[in-house]
Amino acid sequence: MAEVRKNGLPAYKQIQGAIVKRLELGLLKPGDLVDSERELARTNGVSLMTARHALTALEREGLVVRRRGAGTFVAPPKIHFNKLMSYTEQMSGRGLAVSSKVLSFSIVHTEHEIAARLALPATGPLVKLERLRLSGDEPCAIETCYLSADDCAGITQARLDRLSLFSVLEHDYGIQIAHADEEVDATTADAHTARLLDIPLGGAVLRIRQKIYSTTGKPGLYVLGLYRSDRHSLFIRRFR
Repeated sequence: MAEVRKNGLPAYKQIQGAIVKRLELGLLKPGDLVDSERELARTNGVSLMTARHALTALEREGLVVRRRGAGTFVAPPKIHFNKLMSYTEQMSGRGLAVSSKVLSFSIVHTEHEIAARLALPATGPLVKLERLRLSGDEPCAIETCYLSADDCAGITQARLDRLSLFSVLEHDYGIQIAHADEEVDATTADAHTARLLDIPLGGAVLRIRQKIYSTTGKPGLYVLGLYRSDRHSLFIRRFR
């Protein structure tokens, strides 16, 4: 039976709540060491099992990470995909520093399947932009974007290591983003992906394929995103 305090709340819930409050107040930050089970048990006057239960619950919610032999640490915040925004907007909206490294930026003519998805001629010129997305110095995602080279002449000169692609399309080309059709699944990291994202070969990756439409109803952008599953989650609200 769980230990219960005077107010009827299980003791592990009170410990859990106290740690969450410290996170919300900024007293604990990502990477900080959290009190050990033994320390939590001693300071809260509970059993070791109750303290362990509190940390296990926090780990299940993705708030802490437990490392064997090292301790329990505040987990990096996860990015929730619940609105169509650029990656820069997603990260900035959660108060996270974001930067990009352009891996390739060129005009291609051989991506026939992508061209078809964008309702373009099979050999029509496409802009291909591949970027490594980082939070601080930590790699979080690889995004490869395709768009019509005819509609966006000169875009390969844009500083998309610093700027949002959505904002460049809007301000420089008058393309207003409206909505997206998305395919979401899980996959594993090949050698290239694992190296760039600094994860083990075969590690879990969240894959999101987006066909993004402008306000004219035309598909203007196709994006293949590979996201570290330990840093991103898909939030879905369902109604009955």
